[in-house]
Amino acid sequence: MAERERRIAGLGALWALIREDLRHNGGISYPGFQAVALYRFGVWKDGIGSKLLRVPCTVVYRFLYIFVRNVYGIELPLTARIGRRFTVGHQHGITVHGNSTIGDDCIIRQGVTLGQDRATPGVPVEKVPAPKLADRVEVGAGAMLVGGVSIGEGVRIGPNAVVMTSVPAGAIVTAPPSRIMALPPKRKPTADPVADPVASDPAPGDPAPGDPAARPEDLAARKTGT
Repeated sequence: MAERERRIAGLGALWALIREDLRHNGGISYPGFQAVALYRFGVWKDGIGSKLLRVPCTVVYRFLYIFVRNVYGIELPLTARIGRRFTVGHQHGITVHGNSTIGDDCIIRQGVTLGQDRATPGVPVEKVPAPKLADRVEVGAGAMLVGGVSIGEGVRIGPNAVVMTSVPAGAIVTAPPSRIMALPPKRKPTADPVADPVASDPAPGDPAPGDPAARPEDLAARKTGT
């Protein structure tokens, strides 16, 4: 897989990419489009030569990045390498490692993670291995791609799949199917172990509450002393 260049040459190229992303992400009000557009803006501002212009753009980018991350639940750092027409199906729970590579026409959905497998002591952050997706890869909701795995062109990864090895082009990856479990046996209702102390402790000489000889008029007479 060829290494993708992370730069946007000029304001015209930025607008062209954003217009493509708009068509593939539903509309300007969709969180997915806003997250991708912010990513494009962040990559573009890193290419501004004048520090006087780059600094305010950086402030705006960082503020909006925090908003997108905390409100929409989409972490899409500018250090990632993302191709054209990238689609974010739904928001929330999306984490993309800063060293990830995503090709053209890729789709990811809610709950997707592209991350490293574990902390690597002594390895610089920019060298930590992260997933690489070729063109036209679809990643289902809740899927996790871990470590420096390479995903070939046209691969479809199903919901909740955990991918820890590279996948050849055109393959389909699925999670284990759900199982139907037997219902637990029904428990028989039991009496309340905490009984009413008045009902459980009859006065001396009174019949027990369940005694068939106990008539209501007899009980009333005993209580009044007549």
